[in-house]
Amino acid sequence: MSVVDRAAAAAGVPTGFYTLVKREILRYVRRPRNTFIPPFITNVLYFSVFGVVLGSRVGEIIGVPYILFILPGLVVLGAVSNAFENASFSIFHGRWNEYIDETLTSPLSYAQMVWAYLLSSALRGVLVGTLIAVLGVLIIGGLYQPVPVEQPLFLVAFMLVITLLFSSLGIVGGLVAEDFDDLTMMNQFLLRPLVFFGAVFYSLQDLTPLVRDISLLNPMVYMVNGVRYGFLGVAEVDPLISLAVLTGGTAIVVTADIILFKRGYGLTD
Repeated sequence: MSVVDRAAAAAGVPTGFYTLVKREILRYVRRPRNTFIPPFITNVLYFSVFGVVLGSRVGEIIGVPYILFILPGLVVLGAVSNAFENASFSIFHGRWNEYIDETLTSPLSYAQMVWAYLLSSALRGVLVGTLIAVLGVLIIGGLYQPVPVEQPLFLVAFMLVITLLFSSLGIVGGLVAEDFDDLTMMNQFLLRPLVFFGAVFYSLQDLTPLVRDISLLNPMVYMVNGVRYGFLGVAEVDPLISLAVLTGGTAIVVTADIILFKRGYGLTD
C-alpha cells in the first residue's frame, strides 16, 4: 500500500470512492505524452506568436506588457479544456465500452460517483494550468520581467472553481454525446469560441459598450479576469462578483450531474 493509499484510509475516505478517483487519475498520468506534451507545445506557440511577435507591436494593455496580459487567459484555456475533455471522455468511453456499468452497480452513491469524476478531471485541469503557468514564468521572466502572483488565494480559488465547473460540464457532454465526433464538436464549436471571445487576447475596454455588455454573458470573461486578478492584481470585472457567479454556476451544474446520474440519463438503455 502506497503512502497516498494509507493517508486516504487514515482520513476515512470511502474505499470505493478513492478507488474510482485513483483509477481516473492514473488513466491520464500514465500517458504523459497525451496529457502534458500537447498543451506544452501549443502554449509555446501561443507565447511565441501572440506574446513575442505581436506583443512588441501591441505594447501594453491595462498597464502590463501584452505577453504578461495573455498569460492568465492561456492558463484558463489549458485548465478548462483539459478538465472538460477528461470528464467528457471518461464518461463517454465508459458508456461506449460499457465498463461504466461496474461503477453504477457499485455501492457508491450517485453523488460519490459524480464527485470522483469531477475531482480527477479537475486535477488534470489544475496540473495542465500549472504547467502552462510555469512555462509562462520561464519565457516571460527570461524575456521581460518576473511574473507576479499578487493575489495567490484568489488564484487558487479561481483555478479550483473553473476546473470543477468545466469538469461538471464535461460530465454532461459525456452523457449526451452519441459518438466520439460529438465530443470533438463540443470542444471545437462550444468551448473554443467561449475562450477566444472571453477576453483572453484583448481587453474589454477595447470593445463598444454594447459588445462589452454581451461579452459579460460569457462565463469565460469572469474566469479569465479572476485568474488575471490572481496573477496581476488587476481585473476589469470585480473578482468577488466573478467568483460568486462561477461558484453559483458550478453548484448548479454539479447538482444537475447528480440528478442525471440518478435518472440514468445516457447511462442505461
